[in-house]
Amino acid sequence: MSHRTLVPMQSRRSVRKATPLLLPVLSVLLAAPVLVPEAGAQAWPARPIRMIVPVAPGGGADITSRLVAQKLSERFGQQVVVDNRSGAGGIVGLELLARSNPDGYTISQGGVGPLAVNPSLHAKLPYDPLKDFALILRAVSALNVLVVHPSVPVHSVKDLIAFARANPNRLNYGSSGAGRADHLAGELFSMMAGVRMQHVPYKGGGPAMTDLVGGSLQLIFATVSTAASHMKSGKIRTIASTSAVRADLFPDLPTIAESGLPGFAIDNWYSFIAPAGTPAPIVDTLNVEIARALALPDVKERLQALGIVPFTTARPAEFAQYLRAEIAKYAKLVKAVGITPE
Repeated sequence: MSHRTLVPMQSRRSVRKATPLLLPVLSVLLAAPVLVPEAGAQAWPARPIRMIVPVAPGGGADITSRLVAQKLSERFGQQVVVDNRSGAGGIVGLELLARSNPDGYTISQGGVGPLAVNPSLHAKLPYDPLKDFALILRAVSALNVLVVHPSVPVHSVKDLIAFARANPNRLNYGSSGAGRADHLAGELFSMMAGVRMQHVPYKGGGPAMTDLVGGSLQLIFATVSTAASHMKSGKIRTIASTSAVRADLFPDLPTIAESGLPGFAIDNWYSFIAPAGTPAPIVDTLNVEIARALALPDVKERLQALGIVPFTTARPAEFAQYLRAEIAKYAKLVKAVGITPE
């Protein structure tokens, strides 16, 4: 099916001539973009869109996806339904996407782990990030923080390193899945600090945080969106951030790099993708509309309060270039740290 360019459903001239009673209706129609097809074909979107989220509910990726899905639903006049398909470090959800019909009615959230790390982590990955997907937008960067259960007698990175060295393999750290940013942060920390900790992978940041609060885990390199409410309540203790520089949201919170491990930095980003072969006009429309949703004041405010910074200008080609660089970067890290699937 071939498509023409994105056009509004009514011209401005029509609006000027409309009666006052019709103006509210026409304004809604003008606000909703639609791809007008060739004669005889159906406009897109003409039915609900499924958004696969390859993690469990509750974490930063899930929160970001649901905010975007809500705004796209309002914009398109069609429901965008979030479908959580967690498991195997994002492989379950992205394999499902790769096998989906490339008709614009199935898209997915994709993060640094499933897209940039998994190619080096798995010899037989059931998808190729650069060949099996149409890259829509690198959407946001999420701040990760090192948090510990209050029972762990540490209040700084140096305290944690000293305690871990004195108690090898006694500390269990959780993650949202093998190969994800929080797992990478734990492995990089262990390597640079010369300590041994036990990794416990989960199907999302939410379930891992539940066990940290409950005391089954001792620490997590968690997204702020997952940890925020527990940080405020005092149920967990915040030690440092994993970013290269201090975050604007927490100017008094030191980075791990400045707290004893110079050079430590992990960037946790989320994106949106579609099956390879999805028509370019649909990919371009989704790129523009997701970026628009992320730039809305209420969305931006909600995300930034959770340490999630939106990107609103990147085009699909720029995302492809960035992803290639990320795959190469994490291939070196996986080899250096010796991460294996769990």
